[in-house]
Amino acid sequence: MKILSVFGTRPEAIKMAVLCKQLNQAKGIEHKVCITAQHRSMLDQVMDFFEIEADYDLNIMQTGQDLTDVTAKVLVGLRNLFANEYKPDLVLVHGDTTTCFTTTLAAFYAGIKVGHIEAGLRTYNMQSPFPEEANRVLVGRLAYWHFAPTARNVDNLIKEGVKAEYIIETGNTVLDSLLFTKDKVAHFSSEVKNRSVHELFASDSKILLVTGHRRENFGSGFLQICKALKELASKFPDLEIVYPVHLNPNVQNVVFEILKDISNVHLIEPLIYPDFVYAMNKSWAILTDSGGVQEEAPSLGKPVLVMRDTTERPEALKAGTVQLVGANRANIVEGVSKLYNSLDLYIEMSQAHNPYGDGKAVDRIVDFLLKNALK
Repeated sequence: MKILSVFGTRPEAIKMAVLCKQLNQAKGIEHKVCITAQHRSMLDQVMDFFEIEADYDLNIMQTGQDLTDVTAKVLVGLRNLFANEYKPDLVLVHGDTTTCFTTTLAAFYAGIKVGHIEAGLRTYNMQSPFPEEANRVLVGRLAYWHFAPTARNVDNLIKEGVKAEYIIETGNTVLDSLLFTKDKVAHFSSEVKNRSVHELFASDSKILLVTGHRRENFGSGFLQICKALKELASKFPDLEIVYPVHLNPNVQNVVFEILKDISNVHLIEPLIYPDFVYAMNKSWAILTDSGGVQEEAPSLGKPVLVMRDTTERPEALKAGTVQLVGANRANIVEGVSKLYNSLDLYIEMSQAHNPYGDGKAVDRIVDFLLKNALK
């Protein structure tokens, strides 16, 4: 059985890494990896850490690329790959990126079955998150096998007409990667050149870790987020706010304009994955607009405030591990303040059960593929 895993961004690589490693070792499977490099440097860092080598690299990354650029380049690149170099029995994609959707479409055109890892997540709002909600809905219509993290994801797919026999509930592969990484990482790497950051995380300081990069928050959303952080820094002088700032100019320009030169706000370069896991593990709480962090942080016992109005991960809301605060200054300040002032609330959120699995999703996927993928 020939399987090709295709991904192009750092989050995809993180969530596919342990799966790729196991597929490489599985008897009866010829496994190859194709990266689109929708994100270049951040993707390469993950590949290096997990010691995964790409068999094919479309290398599409270019300065100023938009969604149309990514879609067109991936479609053409994979058309040529399937026609001239390698045509697998099954293509594995992950999540909701433009790489995921476009790979699925290219495989569909080539008559190749697709297995969708992290299937069935929905907000039922095509604009939030954009374009991710549309991507995963479209992939859900074209994929053959659907590897769904939770029972709710399974239900979403069944309601949309996917037959139950093509859906496998697995848990989320991000927990496999998180546990793999946590066991290997005990401190920051040399990549973090700011010694004060090393010292800060080695201290007993109360650290609020911030991540923000969502396209729908560009503009007024990031203004609101940064104004909230500035207010929090003033309101809680002993709270150290650490913000690894995404490389996108739409993020950097606003963040540095509003938050530079505030003594307890630390604007640092993006962290490679193992350093980010270490930072999460050492933080007090996390403020984010990321999807993956909503799944990872509960396994580390960290409360998460989500700077979005919707989430495709309602299981975390129900479990109490995360709260939605939106990209709204007042709501962000109120949410962090409640956590800061209420030990009971903090303990309740930090000890809530993680609904996304037990770190054995990859085992379930590989076992299923070995038994069923050629059907």
